Amino acid sequence: MILEGTVLAGPDYTPTEGRVIVEDGEIAAVEEASTDSTDIVLPAFVNAHTHVGDSIAKEAGGGLSLDELVAPPDGLKHRLLRAASREEKVGAMRRSLSFMQSSGTAAFLDFREGDVEGVEILREAAAGLDLEPVILGRGSTAAMEAGDGFGASGARDSEFGVQRTATREARKPFGIHAGERDAADINPALDLDPDFLVHMVHSEPLHLDRLEDQSIPVVVCPRSNLVTKVGMPPIRELLDRTTVALGTDNVFLNSPSMFREMEFTAKLADVSATEVLRMATRAGAEVAGLNCGVVESGRDARLLVLDGDTDNLAGAQDPVRAVVRRAGVADVKRVYLGEGE
Repeated sequence: MILEGTVLAGPDYTPTEGRVIVEDGEIAAVEEASTDSTDIVLPAFVNAHTHVGDSIAKEAGGGLSLDELVAPPDGLKHRLLRAASREEKVGAMRRSLSFMQSSGTAAFLDFREGDVEGVEILREAAAGLDLEPVILGRGSTAAMEAGDGFGASGARDSEFGVQRTATREARKPFGIHAGERDAADINPALDLDPDFLVHMVHSEPLHLDRLEDQSIPVVVCPRSNLVTKVGMPPIRELLDRTTVALGTDNVFLNSPSMFREMEFTAKLADVSATEVLRMATRAGAEVAGLNCGVVESGRDARLLVLDGDTDNLAGAQDPVRAVVRRAGVADVKRVYLGEGE
């Protein structure tokens, strides 16, 4: 397969007129070449933090606080999940996953409620789709064993030493929420030596030093933080210290659109369009342990093609800025996620 146009190539997403050659689901070559195509070829997105179980209740809970929305066991989300049937959960999740795939997402990391059954429900919802779920079970080590790792709620009121040890022994990723409401749970989370942290809205200089020293990546979800009124993560400061990826968080609060998350981040924070695109692609892939997120030979061919001649994108002078700050689902021409496209 050959994809032609303006290729956002390599780790710096350098706009290059040319073509991407794909063989057996892998990028075989990226070549400079003259082309009449107005397409823009870039890596497909990796959504580094989701709760897709919330798909059963999109836009529920307007005006509620963070604790009222998501705190276990009786936050709105947990009550709604308990009340929904398995069939309802699977159907709602699959609608969200189908949207994610069609809008250019190659993979996502989900903190999956519901213990082992929750992991199984998400696998059922994702069956037959080409985007890859990285399912981080919650509630027990059995959920971790059934899934792809463990996703901890936070170290404020719970201890996760047993789960952390078991996850490490299983050689699976361990992620944990930290610094979303305030700074109190950040040091306890860092003490667990997690593979990544989520949110870090209330990072202080000591925490930034520890992140850098321990080389721990962070996933930020700025739209979610705005909705729950907890503040905005210090994205510039985090980027200066460690790898930072983007996530869309709870589906009942936000559409799982990486286009929307990128635009919001680019216009909110003191970061370049190239940095934001890296957060939405390569950084998420690194957190997930996937070989994608960059258009270069040897990478898995998980690619997104935008029509650069839509009314929205025609005339764009800077393709990277156009992708990050302007593009949307309506500009998607093709999503290639491997041989099963």
